[in-house]
Amino acid sequence: MTNQRDLDMVHLRLILVSGKTQDFTFSPNDSATDIAKHVFENWPAGWEEERVSSPSILRLIFQGRFLHGNVTLGALKLPPGRTTVMHLVARETLPEPNSHGQRNREKTTESNCCLLL
Repeated sequence: MTNQRDLDMVHLRLILVSGKTQDFTFSPNDSATDIAKHVFENWPAGWEEERVSSPSILRLIFQGRFLHGNVTLGALKLPPGRTTVMHLVARETLPEPNSHGQRNREKTTESNCCLLL
């Protein structure tokens, strides 16, 4: 029998660049930083080749975007009771939150026309 706490938990399947996966369960209140620390402290046996030196370089990617450290799972409105897939990568720094949007704005000023002779 499952209790309400189990239903409120967020199930994540983390995928490494190597393609290896591992399932974890977290609270909706856990942040990206909390998740990185938990994974680092409970590094799966099958991931030994990918072990990193510090939890501070572990980054989560969800729907193509890096999650900044203070973003909680609850803020992402993940479906309860389902497993959500995220990528886990080692990266020293994150791109600025609006750098992708800025790059898109710059592209709109370019001309993409061609000249027909």
